[in-house]
Amino acid sequence: MSDGGDAIAAPVQRNSHFGTNPQMENSPATAPTTVIGFDYGARRIGAALGNRISASARALTVIGNGAHGPDWQRIDLLLREWRPDALLVGLPLTLDAGEQANSRGARAFAADLHARSKLPVVMVDERLSSREAATRFAERRASGVAKRKHAAALDAVAAEVIVEQWLREQATGAPHG
Repeated sequence: MSDGGDAIAAPVQRNSHFGTNPQMENSPATAPTTVIGFDYGARRIGAALGNRISASARALTVIGNGAHGPDWQRIDLLLREWRPDALLVGLPLTLDAGEQANSRGARAFAADLHARSKLPVVMVDERLSSREAATRFAERRASGVAKRKHAAALDAVAAEVIVEQWLREQATGAPHG
């Protein structure tokens, strides 16, 4: 969590969690099965669903965010509908693992998400998710599955990439941001 100052160059701590045991992910018996991942942005928040058993993720929706904060009503609806065991929030970092301006917003969103849902929230390093999401969206457009007017869905695809990254880390035991 931020102390209110700009920690732009500060290194991120591994296993950054809210409301959970940092070892939770390392034990198959206690690891969450269903997760919802969020790609936080100042205007939009992408959401994706993930399942650890099937090792699959899919983009769900894009939620509005703005001067009055996230659309908590839509987030609450997602949580009631999918009943996740844990939540993931992408942590935007610089390529050298330093924090950037949007990192503070993502951390505040994660803290609010935990306070509202009482679910474990795990921060996931999202350094390359935007590039991967853009590539996937372009491929979906080329194949006719997505259209240019659906560009806002790019945030949900970014959340899908974040969830997939977390699922891979769970399978390999690799640490995350």
